[in-house]
Amino acid sequence: MTGASSGIGRATALELLDAGHTVYGVARRVERMEPLRAAGGHPIGADVTGQADLERVVRTVLDAHGRVDVLVNNAGVGGYGSAEEVPIEHARHVFEVNVFAPARLIRLVLPHMRERGSGTIVNVSSIGGEIALPLGAWYHASKHALEAYSDSLRQEAGRFGVHVVVVQPGIIKTEFQDDTPRELREFSGRGPYREMVEAMARKTEAGFGPDSKASDPSVVGRCIRRIVATPAPRPRYAVGYLARLLLTVNRILPDRLYDKMVTRQA
Repeated sequence: MTGASSGIGRATALELLDAGHTVYGVARRVERMEPLRAAGGHPIGADVTGQADLERVVRTVLDAHGRVDVLVNNAGVGGYGSAEEVPIEHARHVFEVNVFAPARLIRLVLPHMRERGSGTIVNVSSIGGEIALPLGAWYHASKHALEAYSDSLRQEAGRFGVHVVVVQPGIIKTEFQDDTPRELREFSGRGPYREMVEAMARKTEAGFGPDSKASDPSVVGRCIRRIVATPAPRPRYAVGYLARLLLTVNRILPDRLYDKMVTRQA
């Protein structure tokens, strides 16, 4: 379980432990995985962008248990700001964490799952892996890429008994959302998109304030717990506040009407 130090990752790790699974949580901030350790889990400090770190993580699990039954790729970063202004270096980092890190881990565990003829890979995407909003081009692009990668992987690995599942959280209360206004203003707060940036930053801050209807990360954790317990899980699960509604609106509306809807307050 990557990104296990907070938010969806921590909630999911605790749900899986409660269900009786042996859980290895991966994150850079080991000290923030004490709740996982206290619940009987195994925290491992690692950077998901480092190949050597990922190899060490997988080797640790295989040495201890001889198998990996479930991989949950949850670690992720944002990439907020106008497409014109976000530095390409930052965009590359977003893809490194959100796309290439999951792919690296999958390449390490899939041969073992394939040889056993069983396994489940859960890639935590977002409703942003199917829809797009202004000032999130690189984040959305990375999640779209993760979902397309997952679809191809599912088609390839299914014949070997390996399930590949995409989870699409909606509006969830996490530190990820707390960072969004800061990132918006950092990359685009003074340029030609500053009015749009301020409108979006205020909207994000209000959406995750004390009266927010955003879902607790535990709703995603419970969803992944059900996926792991299901012999033949669905390819996609949308979960959390507004997830199904926003996905449905995006699927139904013509592009011009959708664009008008999402930019009318920006």
